Amino acid sequence: MTEVTIRPMLPDDVPAAERLSAESFLELDQRTTRRDRPAPQRRSAARSEGWILRTHHFLETDPGGCWVADDGSGVIGMATSFVRDTTWCLATYAVRPGLQGRGLGRALLDAALQHGRGCLRGMLSSSSDPKAVRRYRLAGFSLHPQMHLTGTVDRSAIPVVDKVREGSAGDTDLMDSIDRQVRGAAHGVDHPLMQHLWRSIVSDTTTGSGYAYLAPDGSVMLLAATNRTAATRLLWTAIADGGPEQNVHHLTAANEWAIDVGLAARLELHQEGYLGLRGMAPPSPYVHNGALL
Repeated sequence: MTEVTIRPMLPDDVPAAERLSAESFLELDQRTTRRDRPAPQRRSAARSEGWILRTHHFLETDPGGCWVADDGSGVIGMATSFVRDTTWCLATYAVRPGLQGRGLGRALLDAALQHGRGCLRGMLSSSSDPKAVRRYRLAGFSLHPQMHLTGTVDRSAIPVVDKVREGSAGDTDLMDSIDRQVRGAAHGVDHPLMQHLWRSIVSDTTTGSGYAYLAPDGSVMLLAATNRTAATRLLWTAIADGGPEQNVHHLTAANEWAIDVGLAARLELHQEGYLGLRGMAPPSPYVHNGALL
């Protein structure tokens, strides 16, 4: 194998890293998706654009957490990570298909982990890839199975929901406060990015507060609340505003309130991947984002 250099990611590396990430995850999905599930699809142009925007954001906020493996002909592996308050998060991690098992993944993860040295907590969202899961466990992460809800919503099951409003940039301080209560770290500089990419909704009452970010199709991209009542209001609102076919990803056993909502809406429950945590319990009420955690 040609000599490989593990080096900091540069802005010019981002398009190649995006293509590598898309190729790697598509290959993984094709290899692991059950035959009774829809065939994996290539990342859409809109999702690629969002990936590139997010990665440039990490290069600005956390250049020390973003690394690539370069064999002289181009990028063959990459990892992006970031620190918020005292929590280290792994955003994206991939090695070109066919080159796994040669130590590239371990070297990239070690480099990214150095960015979080001294952090009290760690978070990552893992696929079901056995090699990646093994690497995370060896790095000291507890692995909590993730579930997801999918299917056609029974709209007759949707209750009347109040005390939920549209969010805005003016809610950022409230969102950071909720983040710290629920996951021990604010999203901070990530909120403007998420507000650019997605719609936000907020529930703020004397008995509890929460917020959620929703993709253009209504899918929940992230949800955090100080209690289950607020979280349930937000999730029902997202379901009510979404289309006939819906998915709610990244649910842990600590968030059975979300599973109960999904089942009440007649969605199916499936298991896929893991939430990896170090120095913390699974956040709740919380639906994490795969990259921004």
